[in-house]
Amino acid sequence: MPTPVIIDCDPGHDDVFALWLAAGTPEIELLGVTTVGGNGSLKHTTNNAQVALTVAGIQGVPVAAGADKPLRRELTPATWIHGDNALGGPVLPTPTVPLDERSAMELISDILESAAEPVTLIPTGPLTNIAMLLEQRSELRDKIKEIIWMGGSTGRGNVGAYPEFNAWVDPEAADIVFKSGLSLTMVGLNISHQALITEEVIESIGAIGNETSSFGVELLRFFCSTYDAVEGMPEGPLHDPITVAIAIDRAVATIQRSHVDVETKGEFTSGATAVDLHNMLKNESNADVAITLDVPKFWQLIRDAIANLK
Repeated sequence: MPTPVIIDCDPGHDDVFALWLAAGTPEIELLGVTTVGGNGSLKHTTNNAQVALTVAGIQGVPVAAGADKPLRRELTPATWIHGDNALGGPVLPTPTVPLDERSAMELISDILESAAEPVTLIPTGPLTNIAMLLEQRSELRDKIKEIIWMGGSTGRGNVGAYPEFNAWVDPEAADIVFKSGLSLTMVGLNISHQALITEEVIESIGAIGNETSSFGVELLRFFCSTYDAVEGMPEGPLHDPITVAIAIDRAVATIQRSHVDVETKGEFTSGATAVDLHNMLKNESNADVAITLDVPKFWQLIRDAIANLK
């Protein structure tokens, strides 16, 4: 039986590939897509989610808009990486996938309430929507199988010295999720920087030869160009789809059980994830932390999924 999932995202180039991986893989049943302000404003991330599904010919998956800003902070979109509309590069088509009238909170709640089995939540942006769900609909906790989140880092960050962007945008939300006691897997920069978008990767995706792959190549080339300009990485890292890959086949990554604290107050470290890999604090573990990636298997999952799409 396929694993039922909801993707909560802020598309973003890499979020698009996470959506495609989920929709194009038989082992995953994509029940819904919700959006949050992060890589771009909520207006842009919501439109981009609709575009991603439209381009790939994905129908029947509801899309709902969620929080437009963090719980207690103002939103700073990642325009320096993703462009002004959060999906720089290709000309974006007018989406034919409709926007659900429900809010993200309402859509997730409705799906959880009606699900025959617990559902996996896959957030690939700031954790604002998920934290709000846990605080406002706590009775639904048992309907959540696990949370697999792209965010954080076991080492240095990509916004300042220590914080990773998704955690930095809304550290208070991340703190709520890590303290929730739910089954949680953290997919941080330490593993996502192993999923580098090489020229070989781009060519292999382009060789698939469908509309999705062509659009994807344009996304990847823009993404690599901004990573090169901003971080000196001409082969950018495709962060977000690793979450879905782990939901498909947990063996795609090595995992270490650990305790993670989220810094919410530090002048230079707000949003940093303090991952106690060596158990120095002797605190109870609260997360599975993805450490290393089976890179060939990961890219094969991406290619196979895109080949199954429009």
